[in-house]
Amino acid sequence: MLIFRLIGESFRFAWDALRQNKLRTALSLLGITIGIFIIIAVFTGVDTMRNKIQSSVDKLGSNTLFVQKWPWIFSDNFPWWKYINRPEPSYRDYLSLKERMDNAQGVCFEASTGNRTVVYRSNSVEGISINAATQEYDKTWNLEFQEGRYFTETEGNSATPVCILGADVSNGLFGSENPIGKQIKVLGRRVTVVGVFKKEGEDMLGMSQDKNILIPISFARGIFDINSERYNPQITVRGKENIAFEEVESELKGQMRAIRRLTPGQEDDFSLNKTTMLSNQLDVMFSAVNIGGWIIGGFSILVGGFGIANIMFVSVRERTNIIGIQKSLGARNYFILLQFVFESVVLCLLGGLCGLLLVYLGTLVVNSAGSFQVVLYFNNIMLGIGVSVAIGIISGIWPAYSASRLNPVEAIRS
Repeated sequence: MLIFRLIGESFRFAWDALRQNKLRTALSLLGITIGIFIIIAVFTGVDTMRNKIQSSVDKLGSNTLFVQKWPWIFSDNFPWWKYINRPEPSYRDYLSLKERMDNAQGVCFEASTGNRTVVYRSNSVEGISINAATQEYDKTWNLEFQEGRYFTETEGNSATPVCILGADVSNGLFGSENPIGKQIKVLGRRVTVVGVFKKEGEDMLGMSQDKNILIPISFARGIFDINSERYNPQITVRGKENIAFEEVESELKGQMRAIRRLTPGQEDDFSLNKTTMLSNQLDVMFSAVNIGGWIIGGFSILVGGFGIANIMFVSVRERTNIIGIQKSLGARNYFILLQFVFESVVLCLLGGLCGLLLVYLGTLVVNSAGSFQVVLYFNNIMLGIGVSVAIGIISGIWPAYSASRLNPVEAIRS
């Protein structure tokens, strides 16, 4: 109880000192406020972007592999010449993998063509992506339907002219009208709508189904060359839930090498891409941004810390005789030390809270101005408070120590 009472008295002394010097307190807060604002603003923006992009990446599936020509590598020294002559994944590769893969829940061949216009009567929607896929598309992707259904086995394998619309495409062509059973014009052909995907909203990586149309690959083969590089062919493999991801990847790599007839010492002529590759790249990129935020905000906090220390030395000098009286009445050194450390911590904490308030107001402005939603996460709030307390202790410890070591007689005479 004695300790808590000492802390309470120290806090009260500190608060009275700050309240009696309002202008000096406000000026001292400025450096800490700016520093905390910069650091937490950067961290808030980075965390919001990271979480939104990561949620987009998670749509790909943690147990999904993509057989493609190009690897998901982002760097300044990308060896493009190493991959330029690789063959694209082919429909024949897909058929062979489908027969050989034991650990796969689904193996799907996909091709796509973008920036197309689809028409229904007098209505048209531009900038649409047309995706063509084999029947296993629903086994390699998580699909949710707003209306209708997925392709039947017969439709998927017999080149039936059917399609599934994204929510935005359906709204643009039909409005509130039920699109199921209606015929639209896609790639110059008339196709029947059998389903509508559930609306997913904005996606940071552009992987939303809202502006896509899905058609069976058997139907697409009669319209364009699904093996051509122009249409981004890829094979998607999702492993079984009870099989380790490494086993699925190892089997897929071995089967692809066998299908391509590669010798043991020969390098792969295909890429197995996975979500962890994107996540690692994101971590590297956002870590660099975080470091930049620490550097920029750190300079402001450093200046603010020196300002706090200077103000504390001035405060010690102004109250030297009071310190002498306190010590003569029996105040211990640690009480004097706590008194000034608390004053420094309270000063920095007020600056930190002002910085956090500015960040919060900034998120409200951004959220009300556009569709991009910024979130001030609890861990960033605690980080701002923690940094403020740490700077307060560091800035106030030496002035507080010098105050605690004053001789009471000399202090009273000063």
